[in-house]
Parts: sequence; C-alpha cells; structure tokens
Amino acid sequence: MKIAAGQFTCVPADVAANVRQMAALAGQARAQDAELVVFPELALTGYELEAILADPGLWATAEDPRLDLIRESGIATVLNCVAATDGARPAIETLVFGSDGELLTTYRKQHLFEHEQEAFVAGRLDGRFEFAGVRFALATCYDNHFPDLTSRGSADGCQVHLASSLYGTGGGVDELAAVYPGIAKDSNMYVVLANHVGPAGAWTGCGRSSVWAPGGALLEEADSETPMLVMAEVG
Repeated sequence: MKIAAGQFTCVPADVAANVRQMAALAGQARAQDAELVVFPELALTGYELEAILADPGLWATAEDPRLDLIRESGIATVLNCVAATDGARPAIETLVFGSDGELLTTYRKQHLFEHEQEAFVAGRLDGRFEFAGVRFALATCYDNHFPDLTSRGSADGCQVHLASSLYGTGGGVDELAAVYPGIAKDSNMYVVLANHVGPAGAWTGCGRSSVWAPGGALLEEADSETPMLVMAEVG
C-alpha cells in the first residue's frame, strides 16, 4: 500500500479554504496511486486555539457537510480537528474516512500539551482501524512522546503508526528528528508523520513530513518550506 502525508499552510480559522487545500492534496495523492493520506494536527482550522475556542462553529463532526470534498476524494483520509464532547470543553479529534467516504474510526488526543490542558478534554481510548488489509495506530502530536502509547500499537498488531502533528522551527526540528524514527525503531512499525509548514498559530511549522520504515530508516521526507506530499510503500 502507498501512503501519503500532506503538509500545507493552513488559512487561519477558515474551514472551507483548508478543506479545499486538503482535497487538492488528496486528489494529487490518489493520482499517484496512494490509497491513504494523513494531514497535520488541527488541519481543518490551523492551530488557532483562541479563534477555535471562541467559535464552536469551527468545530466539526464526521457528518459535517463542510467535509464533503474530502469524503468524496476517493482516497482514505486522516483529518484532525476540534470536535464537541458531552461536556463543556471540546476535544482534539481525528476523523478517519475510507475511500468510499464512510467513517472508519475517530480518535481523541490523549496527551494534551501544556496550554491545551485547560481548553480540551483528553481522550481515553487508543486509536485503531483497518483498511485494505493493513492495521493502523493513530496518535496526535504530543501523544507521540509517550512510549507506552506508541508501543501499544505494535503490541496490538498495528503495522503503521500515523501521526498528525505540529512541530515548529527551532527546537521542534530536533524533537521531530528524535521522536519519530525512535517510534519506528522501538515499535517496529512504519511511521507516517504529517506536519505543518509555514505559519501555524503562534508557531511556524517546520515541515519535514516523513515516512520511516520499521527499524527507523527514513524512506521519504518533505522539505521545510513547501506545501507538498510525501509518500512511500508500506507493508
């Protein structure tokens, strides 16, 4: 199976514009025979926490008609956004759609970063799904810094670990370079990282979306400046 990671510069708090960007990348991935594409953390709105928390209209659900272009792209997609919960605070949630547009699973970020802890509800369950005979594990940004979470995917029979993240220029580059090949090495899974590139809230995404093989070898890497796809065969 060929899997793609799509990095791009989000339009702040503009769901329609970001859906168009993701749909275009999904179409490009499909044209290059990829079967699944994963996008960065909070790709639907950009990492614009103040705007997101002030406007529940920026939150999404799996049935949200604003996501139709993505659901109709003909490729499985992994999309991270903010979603309502049963309580007052929302969650950082991943929606996974199959190539037919049907919802395969959802996953809520379990390990919230410092400034996220007062704004969001942490998830309690690991993210798993199967597609085209491959078993996948899901994680969102800071989740990937917790070996107990990533190793559970391998123990549960997952072959590919998908990470929707935001790492910025500066120290984020070093973090990215250490964390993700380490997951591939220690958990013996393929690791696919989708990162922001360009302005992302208070940060500047450092790009470098990548795919690593089990054992930690780098298969493909994006640059640090360009909205683009990286893809590789897994399995």
